[in-house]
Amino acid sequence: MPPQVKRAKTISKNKRAVRSCRFERGLLGANTTGYNTWVDREVYSDTNGAVPGEPVKRDENSRRGNWGNQIEFVLTSVGYAVGLGNVWRFPYLCYRNGGGAFMLPYFIMLVFCGIPLFFLELSFGQFASLGCLGVWKISPMFKGVGYGMMVVSTYIGIYYNVVICIAFYYFFLSMTNLLPWTYCNNPWNTPDCTGVLGSGRHLNASLANATSSLVAGVSEVANRTKRTSPSEEYWKHYVLNISDDIGNFGEVVYFTATFPYVVLTILFIRGITLDGAINGIKYYLTPQWQKVLDAKVWGDAASQIFYSLGCAWGGLITMASYNKFHNNCFRTSELADPQFENIKTVATLLCSVIQLIDSRDSIIISVTNCATSVYAGFVIFSILGFMAHHLNVPVSEVADHGPGLAFVAYPEALTLLPISPLWSLLFFFMLILLGLGTQFCLLETLVTAVVDEIGTDWIIRNKTVVTLTVAIAGFLLGVPLTTRAGIYWLLLMDNYAASFSLVIISCIMCICIMYIYGHRNYFKDVEMMLGFPPPLFFKVCWRFISPLIISFILIFTVIQYKPITYNDYVYPDWSLAIGFSMALSSVICIPVYALYKISRSPGATFRERLKNACRSHPKWGPALKEHRTGRYAPMASEDTVEARPLKEKEELKEEKKDEISLTIQGSNGSTNTHNNPNPSA
Repeated sequence: MPPQVKRAKTISKNKRAVRSCRFERGLLGANTTGYNTWVDREVYSDTNGAVPGEPVKRDENSRRGNWGNQIEFVLTSVGYAVGLGNVWRFPYLCYRNGGGAFMLPYFIMLVFCGIPLFFLELSFGQFASLGCLGVWKISPMFKGVGYGMMVVSTYIGIYYNVVICIAFYYFFLSMTNLLPWTYCNNPWNTPDCTGVLGSGRHLNASLANATSSLVAGVSEVANRTKRTSPSEEYWKHYVLNISDDIGNFGEVVYFTATFPYVVLTILFIRGITLDGAINGIKYYLTPQWQKVLDAKVWGDAASQIFYSLGCAWGGLITMASYNKFHNNCFRTSELADPQFENIKTVATLLCSVIQLIDSRDSIIISVTNCATSVYAGFVIFSILGFMAHHLNVPVSEVADHGPGLAFVAYPEALTLLPISPLWSLLFFFMLILLGLGTQFCLLETLVTAVVDEIGTDWIIRNKTVVTLTVAIAGFLLGVPLTTRAGIYWLLLMDNYAASFSLVIISCIMCICIMYIYGHRNYFKDVEMMLGFPPPLFFKVCWRFISPLIISFILIFTVIQYKPITYNDYVYPDWSLAIGFSMALSSVICIPVYALYKISRSPGATFRERLKNACRSHPKWGPALKEHRTGRYAPMASEDTVEARPLKEKEELKEEKKDEISLTIQGSNGSTNTHNNPNPSA
């Protein structure tokens, strides 16, 4: 065999090996120096001029980028899904809706809506490798759903920042010898304040004196009719300095994936050892059947599932869009060098484990998310039971039924731990990490949507400028929530801007994919991407169960609608109008854009325009040409290359050049070079 033919075959073979081993390289990392050197020496030095032996990172999608490996994606998704919604929002919604009465609809919504729609969004974004706007090439008329997701993410990002700021505030105030919400002898306390540890004069007492102060505090409680804890008064009168009206603003005032569970476990162990903790846990687990029939409880359960999992935020689609198309490993059998046999074996084993996990990503992340919420609920309600026991009030009346619950119950438990300032620092540091993990993904969702939509080289090069602009805008919009009336506005946004709009957007997305695009088409897309069709349970939920459950909840919630309140404060009508406006601002994007798209679509009649507006865009499908097989295969090989990134086009040209360079002997012994633009090759 001529040397040039042998060399061309070797290069082509090694290129195929590189494509099949990119994922293994991400898994093996720094321990594969020889492996990287071999690949770079054999391929890159012949194709792009790289220095032999120099590691060159190559993503599957060189223009847009990919996750380094599957574990990175799973951990990021857990960090996105497990956030303040679990530790902060779930406990107060559960408390407001009767404890155990909230748990039943919560788990029903998780199984039949949360997990299926979570998987739907992940597969949707991964298949198209586009953000929450670009994916609607599947049916351009419904692109308003993507805009609705962006509006929802904007609202959530605004008030999410404020909750993180409160956690920062508590974090820095914990840097002291005595936590300021321990006793009732502070300027912000009222005569109704009753501390478990008595008053400040017992600060230097021994353990026996501390026990005496506990008894004295309990005796003092028995002589009062209205009682509040020091942590609650600190929250209301010092941190919030809350006004009496929503219009009264006053003055403007990888470790991350495991650390929260360590802190929650410490608080849980301490909480269940306190007197009265069992009463709080009973309240948490015992359903109040009269509330189970309340549509608002089901509505809150649905909104919490979508909120905590991140469904309809656009974040799941965005993160999944950075997955490699098949999201598993390819064969490594084409590596022929014996010295890499051990590396091949290890890589194949690791990839097999990841492939096993891969098909269960949505279930793992969803269950982890909701288990964290339930676990945090045990911590909160054990503390509420203790507070109710010593304040001599029912568990349902021991604290505010609002978003400040976490900043009342958790700090109360922290004062009962030894070296309480240290544990307070760790706890609020945990809240900060949880909040920032989700906030980063919210920011990336908005930025990715803008960059993908514009798609120019300038916007891609200046993505940092777009990120900074979005961050500054979010900061300025969040400033009003730091006023004395800020807690009212935060609750208003949480109940309207990020509640039923999430449910509506998810329902419309599900209907569009299953019935407009076609369930058979989508099931084939998933099978082409993953190598197996969606499980039967997901198919049934996507087509029937999830849309029906969501529709019934929405209908009965409208029928049984009750205006929002914050404890005894009733929101005025003008504030409710603002709340409905925020809720509709995300949903209204869907019909407005649909009408716009229909008006711009070709057709002589409305029916023809509607049909053309619903039809998939010609560019819908896998982002990279090598994945566009079957019904996505291009009709003309040369014409379809123009839309590809420059780097990928160069790689295709190099590979084609290597293949063409093989000489073909004709029947008369002459060399056939009519397809070769450079015969001398």
